[in-house]
Amino acid sequence: MLSKMLLVVALCLLSVNAFTAPRPMAVQKSSIRFMSEEPTETTTSEIDPMAEAMDSEQSQAMERARRADELRSQEVFMKKSTGKFACMNCDWVFDETKGDSMMIGGQIKPGTSFTDCPSNWRCPVCRASKDSFREDMIEIPGFAVNQGYGFGTNGMTAGQKNGLVFGGLAAFFVLFIGGYALN
Repeated sequence: MLSKMLLVVALCLLSVNAFTAPRPMAVQKSSIRFMSEEPTETTTSEIDPMAEAMDSEQSQAMERARRADELRSQEVFMKKSTGKFACMNCDWVFDETKGDSMMIGGQIKPGTSFTDCPSNWRCPVCRASKDSFREDMIEIPGFAVNQGYGFGTNGMTAGQKNGLVFGGLAAFFVLFIGGYALN
């Protein structure tokens, strides 16, 4: 009866970490002994080569993930102001080129920067304070460190790059079709 009880206790102790990934380590013989037995030496067997290979694959995967996270943190895209500020309450847009003089009671002249507006200036639609406006920004594709390189195309927005590419294709098409007019 006592041997069965010890067996159950040993199995319970071994199954405590049943839901964690096994780690490769030296395996020892059971240190459970009965009172009548003399203590035996514990011997270690060699590390399982499959477990060692899995461990090296896991460490390589973790290293690749760490490197990818490091590269992702370096992806800082350049942001450029559009000169427009949108009210977060009513979505009215303050355009620096227009001001708010077109609105009833508007006193901000066209060409006035949003930062030059008085601190007590309010949204002409919902009367929200100047702090309730957010700046509209456009993101320029590519890394910020590369913006100065090239023929000026690295600092172009996505719409400008699309216009350049498709405009070039349209010009080539017109030139190609124009070749038929020579005959």
